[in-house]
Amino acid sequence: MTTATTEQRATEKTGARTSEAADVITGARERIDALDDRIIGLIQERMAVSGVIQEARIGSGGRRVNLAREMEILSHYRDALGKPGTALAMTLLELCRGRV
Repeated sequence: MTTATTEQRATEKTGARTSEAADVITGARERIDALDDRIIGLIQERMAVSGVIQEARIGSGGRRVNLAREMEILSHYRDALGKPGTALAMTLLELCRGRV
């Protein structure tokens, strides 16, 4: 395969117009993939901890969900990330609730 063909494939795959930009994008995408793996791991850990909390609360006769606490979490994410933070927090809460 020629260098020109290799460069053309790299730029096609990334949407870049130059091989230099394609290299930057490829490296950045690798970093994003690694970050996503870490984020997924943290979410799985959060789900496990939430399960412990729910088991303790239900075991003591309480409700499965503490709405006041969920409102705190929504506010925390909104304050840190803006309006999209609320949607992210809602998704996290949905993933974490009801596993018990």
